[in-house]
Parts: sequence; structure tokens; C-alpha cells
Amino acid sequence: MRIATWNVNSIRTRIDRVTSWLERTDVDVLAIQETKCRDDQFPLMPFQALGYEVATLGTNQWNGVAIISRVGIDDIEYSFAPDQPEFGDPPAREPRAIGAVCNGVQMWSLYVPNGRELDHPHFAYKLSWLESLRHAAAGWLAGDPQAQIVLAGDFNIAPQDDDVWDMEAFDGKTHVSKPEREAFSTLVDAGFADIVRPHTPGPGVYTYWDYQQLAFPKRRGMRIDFLLGSPALEARVQDAWIDREERKGKGPSDHAPVIAELG
Repeated sequence: MRIATWNVNSIRTRIDRVTSWLERTDVDVLAIQETKCRDDQFPLMPFQALGYEVATLGTNQWNGVAIISRVGIDDIEYSFAPDQPEFGDPPAREPRAIGAVCNGVQMWSLYVPNGRELDHPHFAYKLSWLESLRHAAAGWLAGDPQAQIVLAGDFNIAPQDDDVWDMEAFDGKTHVSKPEREAFSTLVDAGFADIVRPHTPGPGVYTYWDYQQLAFPKRRGMRIDFLLGSPALEARVQDAWIDREERKGKGPSDHAPVIAELG
């Protein structure tokens, strides 16, 4: 089974690119982030025409997540915990997490809060959100150590220095701070391994490049999109890669897809 994650930065804008990519890559299950549309606006028909089922969670033009599967999509969940942190005034649960069982694999599409700035309330929200996710994920494995689980998505964290093009350029900024990296490490310590990194070692291996200042051709990127697998899932991984080519061409997302092949 082939699984993937991709922050598409507006599914309606990039529906043709996404469906064409699915046809070329033979991906069975795709976790999507930043759909940027309500559920009733999500373009279901192009995916259904290719034989995929769709689970989506979106409330407005911001955030939004989805799971696209052609191997079944059951037990859909729209949050990873009853107390999943909220944000805003008044506080509301943002559409940042959706889960479903696809051919025996519990797949989660996650769009971790950006954090904005180190002293911003959104940063505290990000850390709280990640702690809630860690607690939930650790509980899933405690309940069933053999569970096949994937935490897929845009984590908005570069966990290692090699994961950014220049650490000096990120001095005092989010995505590389000690609290964020520690939060990422707690997910790994809870039993969820980065199943892609062993097949795509750095430095210079990224999943995101800003649209500004020719970041992509200058190779000024970040590695912030991941597939984190439970031990039973990790044992099935045969290969994994980042499709950097999909960042090229007309109207790309600023993120590249991340793919893993399971045996």
C-alpha cells in the first residue's frame, strides 16, 4: 500500500494537479492539509471518478484537512481528543485533524498550528495542540501496541538543523525553537518514528519552499512535512521519498508530497 501526505495550499486551486499526480504515482491513501474550503465546497467528484473515497473537514477559507483513499475509509474521526485545543475569540476548534481507518491503517491528516511568533498566543496554542496530540497518540499505542497508525501532515516544525537551509536565517523565529523541537521529539519518544528520513537523509532535503525571493530555485527550503509511523507500521516500510518535482511547474503548492511504500 502506498500512502502520502501533501499540504496542497487550496484544493480547489490545485485539484487538477492533485488528481493528475494521483494517477501518475498510484498512491492509495493521501492525507491533505490546507484544503482552504468548507466541506460543501470540496471537489469530491474528480476524486470519486478515480475510485477514491473522501473524508474532509473544513469550515472556511483557512486550514482544512482531508483523507483520500481507494482502499476503504472507515471510522472517521474529526478530532484526536475531546479536549483538542481551540483558538480564537471566542475559542473554536479549528479544522486541523481528521482520522480514518484505511485498509487496517489508522491514518491521520494533521495541520499543526503555525505558531506565528515566539511571543504570540498562537505559539502557546501550537505547543498545547502538540501536547494534546502526544497524549492521545501515546494512549492509542498503550491500548494496542500492534496498532498501525500514521501521523501524517504539515507539522510546521523543522526538528533538526539539517531541516532548514540556513539556521541563522531562523534565529529567534518559530519552527526551529527548542520548545517546538522538544514537542516533536515527544511524539517520536511516544513510539512514532519518522518513516521517511531513513530513505531520504539530509542535509538539503526539504518539503517546503516559500513562494518569495526565488526560494525554490535557490534551494532555500525547510523539511516540515512528515509521516510518523507506529512500530507496527514502521516495520512495513519498504521505501519512502519526497516528490520534489511536484513543486515545479505552473501553479504549484509551496509544499511537496511525501510518500511511503508499505509491504
